Amino acid sequence: MSRDPAPRLAVPQTYSLPVPLGEGLTESDLAALRAAVAALERQTFAGRLAALAGRGKGFGALTLSPRLQAAAASAAHKALTLSMKAALASLDGRPVRDRARLHRRLAALTGGVGGAMGLVSLPLELPLSTTIMLRSIAEIASSEGENLRSPHAALACLEVFALGGHAAEENLLEGGYLALRALMAKSVTDAAHYLTARRVVDEAAPALARLIGQFAARFGVVVSQKTAAQAVPVIGAVSGAAINVVFMEHFQTLARGHFAVRRLERLYGPLLVHAEYAKIARDEGYWRDPSRAA
Repeated sequence: MSRDPAPRLAVPQTYSLPVPLGEGLTESDLAALRAAVAALERQTFAGRLAALAGRGKGFGALTLSPRLQAAAASAAHKALTLSMKAALASLDGRPVRDRARLHRRLAALTGGVGGAMGLVSLPLELPLSTTIMLRSIAEIASSEGENLRSPHAALACLEVFALGGHAAEENLLEGGYLALRALMAKSVTDAAHYLTARRVVDEAAPALARLIGQFAARFGVVVSQKTAAQAVPVIGAVSGAAINVVFMEHFQTLARGHFAVRRLERLYGPLLVHAEYAKIARDEGYWRDPSRAA
């Protein structure tokens, strides 16, 4: 029985942001927040592919047939479902080491296989690549002080995949990363409550199925861009490996920004951090501020 692809999440055109009260962030924490804003708002996956290929325009212009789009969406959903069960279960209680280079090498290997075999390998290659990435994301989370035994932290790792699926024009929308998190907050909370009560990962549970559907809708955008790039006739095993490394590095960058913001939220509270984030995003030109429109 075929699965209908999950609908894409609509990002609101405006996002109501708080006004900071009390003392601000320290100089070092403000620098960390600036780096996080740049990581989360500055570059799209299509832009990274364009830089890799030395092209003036991104791979976002490449399109897939409806059949391949559906296949990419289905593969994204399956990949997140399988990696949630495999990677999160194996992380619980284990010491975390920095293995970013190993993860990039494994990503290059799986990408090389995908490049050599073509799009037929996507249902097999993508779950493996996603599980490797999720393990790397969890290690980044731990380095920022997250307790990986907490359902909220585990779901925050999966949330990174939803942060990478925006088109270039969405980077300009007021709210950016903060708006996306607000949009998914209820589903994340419901899923965390389910995991806290049951302590099992059952992808058929409504709370988890709904959350995975939301995450997969965003993740599928990047998967489609990756698939379109690998569908170019000149792409072979070497180029496929390079694309998968960029794929991995894109989500590692998002994870560093995401968990830096969460660390600062624990220190200062979301109200102050979000207000400072919004100020940086506007000042650096990452967001379009409707109040300043002509």
